Amino acid sequence: MSQNQNEMSRIVRLRHADGEAMTIEATADERIALAERFGVVAVDSLQARVSLKREGEVVAVTGRLEADLIQSCGISNEDFPVRIEEPFVVRFVPQMAHSVPDEEIELEESQLDEIEYSGDSFDLGEAIAQSLALAIDPYAEGPNADVVRREAGIVSDEAPSGPLADALRKLSEG
Repeated sequence: MSQNQNEMSRIVRLRHADGEAMTIEATADERIALAERFGVVAVDSLQARVSLKREGEVVAVTGRLEADLIQSCGISNEDFPVRIEEPFVVRFVPQMAHSVPDEEIELEESQLDEIEYSGDSFDLGEAIAQSLALAIDPYAEGPNADVVRREAGIVSDEAPSGPLADALRKLSEG
């Protein structure tokens, strides 16, 4: 995906990336597109307050990501609100030429949140969107999940139940 096709693109030029503090907020259209991309009912708000510090060709970005979502519970199928508040820390580094595409490499902890860029700019908005995607709990449960489980006769997620589980229990006891 090119930088201009991202749902929430915020291009930052390298020369403007030193000492900048900014607040990035998703528009209504961007929130609709991000909700579709991430498989949630809605993204009601998405905002990141960040500071940029340039060290040569590397730009360190630190700040805070805040979002309000509506997700569907996988148990009860009801929609419920979710608040996400996460630290936001990434480093934009120049794109390196990779000699062997399938070569396995070891990453140090300081490299885990590095995003490569090419040219003289990087997409901070896409980095924020990716961080939001990682913060979303794909198995989040709504407030009535336990009630629905009990009504369905599910006592525990861990204990197997049903005819096969009963037969297996009888075999192991007998």
